[in-house]
Amino acid sequence: MLDDLDVTRPGFFLRPDYYELLAWLRTESPVHAVADGSLLVSRYGDIREISRRPELFSSRHGAMTNDPVRAGGPNDEAGSILHLDPPRHAAYRRLLNREFTPRAVGRLEPTIRERTRAVLDRLPRDEPIDLVAEMASPIPVMVIAELLGIGDGDLADFRRWSDAVISVSDFPTDESLRLSGELFRFLGDHVKRRIARRDSPDGPGEDLLGLLVRAEIDGAPLTAAQIHMFCLTLLVAGNETTRSLLAGGAQALAEHPDQRARLAAEPAAVPDAIEECLRWVTPIQAFCRTALADTEIAGVPVPAGSYLVLLYASGNRDERVFGPTADRFDAARPATPAHVAFGFGEHLCLGSALARLEGRVVLEELLARFPTYALAGEPVLGPSTLTRSIERMPVVLAP
Repeated sequence: MLDDLDVTRPGFFLRPDYYELLAWLRTESPVHAVADGSLLVSRYGDIREISRRPELFSSRHGAMTNDPVRAGGPNDEAGSILHLDPPRHAAYRRLLNREFTPRAVGRLEPTIRERTRAVLDRLPRDEPIDLVAEMASPIPVMVIAELLGIGDGDLADFRRWSDAVISVSDFPTDESLRLSGELFRFLGDHVKRRIARRDSPDGPGEDLLGLLVRAEIDGAPLTAAQIHMFCLTLLVAGNETTRSLLAGGAQALAEHPDQRARLAAEPAAVPDAIEECLRWVTPIQAFCRTALADTEIAGVPVPAGSYLVLLYASGNRDERVFGPTADRFDAARPATPAHVAFGFGEHLCLGSALARLEGRVVLEELLARFPTYALAGEPVLGPSTLTRSIERMPVVLAP
């Protein structure tokens, strides 16, 4: 089991003994050193403790297992918000915090429901479809593109572009580099056009991009590079994580038809079911931190400079927190204690309320129309060092 613990290798999260391995780590080696010098942190409590102490466990030196920042060094000017530490991180987060509160994103529910119904209206009945391509992928892309003021005419490219940016650190092929470049150029032009409107009578707009163009940090407006990277992070994170939630949640419920039937009959139970789907799927499998000083975790010495891989999926199945049924899907599981699917502490996912809203609306609409949808084959998962996402999932929809 322990012969190959290379979390930097795409496909590690797909190994057939993955969850058994995580359970072994939690019990026998909760802070486990691997060949490249990284430390795997597998217990819920340790993950939360590291996440709440950014002064000791930094994001500036890398946040992903194959993070390009590790090779190129920190870049506070044009880097992602994922790589910022306090106090700079808080200053950036405050720019959009109010737009992503549960109350603020709640205003989007009619739009999300309308979009979801339009997507479901187009789906064929009683024949296999790919639920990822037809439902789980387009809905999050539509929502985040609308928030950024990007027209529907560009949506066809957005999944390909977003997937390429997610995969390029693992698979820097000519194709992934080309598609990533297309997205960078598209967003760069989009940002420049909005900045050019900054001082016009109509202003740069009232969407999220318009807010970023008007925003200031330390009395100075954001640069085009900073806005560009902020938009890229929102686009990719808003697409990839919600898509994984929708597809993985639909799979879990298809494999537990009794629980699905209860939700179809009791829509009020859907919010708690979304929390269980998030715990069970854990869209982002791991994020990382760097120890800035000698310390210890769970009694294990951690030297300064150690790269810590926080295994969220393991924390979300920790028996010490979620009890003896932690390794089972239970749509009726109480929402407390809280899972770590959105991280914890300083870097708690900015869009968590939006992802929850999208998950709830899509699940309500799907179950209202197709309460007995069925898997028509094995879901196909893609290799990644960030997600454990379903790429294709054949499903038959039936009323």
